[in-house]
Amino acid sequence: MTFSLKSLFDKISVWLTANKLRENVSIITLAFLICIPIFIYFRKNIFYFDAEIPIDKILIFLVLLSLFVFILKVFRKKIAYSISLYVIIFLIASTQGNYTLFQVINAYKIIFLSDQMQKEEAVLEQKTLKPFPNKTRVYESVDFLNSKVRNFALFAINKHFTKTPNYVANRKLIQYFAVFKEINARWNYVNDPKGQEYFASGSESLLYFSGDCDDHAILMCSAIKSIGGSMRLIHTGKHMYPELLIGTAKDLEIATYLISSELFPKQSKHKTIYFHRDERGKIWLNLDYTARYPGGPFLGEEVLSILDLQEPELTSQSGFFQ
Repeated sequence: MTFSLKSLFDKISVWLTANKLRENVSIITLAFLICIPIFIYFRKNIFYFDAEIPIDKILIFLVLLSLFVFILKVFRKKIAYSISLYVIIFLIASTQGNYTLFQVINAYKIIFLSDQMQKEEAVLEQKTLKPFPNKTRVYESVDFLNSKVRNFALFAINKHFTKTPNYVANRKLIQYFAVFKEINARWNYVNDPKGQEYFASGSESLLYFSGDCDDHAILMCSAIKSIGGSMRLIHTGKHMYPELLIGTAKDLEIATYLISSELFPKQSKHKTIYFHRDERGKIWLNLDYTARYPGGPFLGEEVLSILDLQEPELTSQSGFFQ
């Protein structure tokens, strides 16, 4: 049996290499299949690159591809053995859940397709900002531990995006975006009493989903914090809006792909993702009521102050999607 199997592999190798076109197609195809997961692993765990133009990604991929083409050409007389080894490794990795075809294709999409959506950022330095108006009142209104707020968040995440292919891998972020979708779809803008600044708590706004920008921002922060998200409030001269902590450039890449390709493709088509980067380099995504998708346009007013709802002096609660 062993001898006949070896003979079969040898015959296949001879047949594949007997024709130059067939040989090149076999080698390039196999090299490409090997290269994709290695490229993804290299980028995620060894060296992360993020140029505005993805020339670095393309060049590194081509270098890896060329390397494997060269190696396979050297061992072209054993090409059938190489194909069999690849198939065996692929099947083992797939059964262990580490390297399924879907996961590889998805990782490839995230790396390359997220660049199709332009991203625009502004760096906010805390030292240049002013104290947040009505800080204590606003913070106390973010009642994320209220059972009504959490139950609403649970309702939203069970209503939206549950069938998304990437739900398991990006569960937390998709759930935050589900809350955003539910609130913004139902929000009705209503002014405060004339001459007064009224701050409705998150649980209060759940009754009618109505209020001004302050009330919307407080509800958004309350609901997303109730399921583990990290939020902050941005104050301009005449406006307040919430921002969600996304994290690093890698995390933004995933968020951008999800928004543009899976969760809000129509709303975000040919649009820009807007975010702020803080002094630590962390990325915060705009979740304003004026936005039809997470990361929608800012209103254009200058940022005057920030209320970080994770501040140590205010709370020990924290959350961040992985």
